[in-house]
Amino acid sequence: MARTGRPREFDRQAALETALVLFWQQGFEPTSLNQLKEVMGGISPTSFYAAFGSKEQLFREVVALYLSQQGQVTDVLFDENIPPRQAIEQCLRQSVHMQTDKTHPLGCLVTMGATNCGPTGDAVVQLLREERLKNFGGIKRQLERAVRIGALPENADILALAATINTFLNGISLAARDGVGEKELQASVGNIMRLWDVA
Repeated sequence: MARTGRPREFDRQAALETALVLFWQQGFEPTSLNQLKEVMGGISPTSFYAAFGSKEQLFREVVALYLSQQGQVTDVLFDENIPPRQAIEQCLRQSVHMQTDKTHPLGCLVTMGATNCGPTGDAVVQLLREERLKNFGGIKRQLERAVRIGALPENADILALAATINTFLNGISLAARDGVGEKELQASVGNIMRLWDVA
């Protein structure tokens, strides 16, 4: 008589990793519960809700995982131990490298993850908006620090320069998904940083 093997234990971390890739590829709204359950090994709805509570709660965990991994490219914006210009340029160059890396989905989950959400996704839209605003705040604080230490003139238009740099940072995602390569985008970083010299 054949013995029945022990059922394979549910690997919650592996499920989070697969959900991250799916959300990153498709965004929150287009990703269905059926797709999520399938990439997690065909788990039942009961198991899914027991493990994650809801699709939105899962997405929140996925975003936290992303920020602790690929999203660390922007952490340098909050480092006051290196010169402000270096912090901003390093953030942009690291972001370009990460977002054009074909070993995972192109672009940035925080930028692209909720671009097509309806009213039911308002909480997700707000979650990602807050993360993007944190990066804008980090850029702005580095520019303000640059003024304080004399690396930028006192009359520099900090808000305009921060908005320009932040717009470029967010735009990397679309460029990467449209097939613009790392070489071209790194050259574009150089052009953006030249704005520092005329601020």
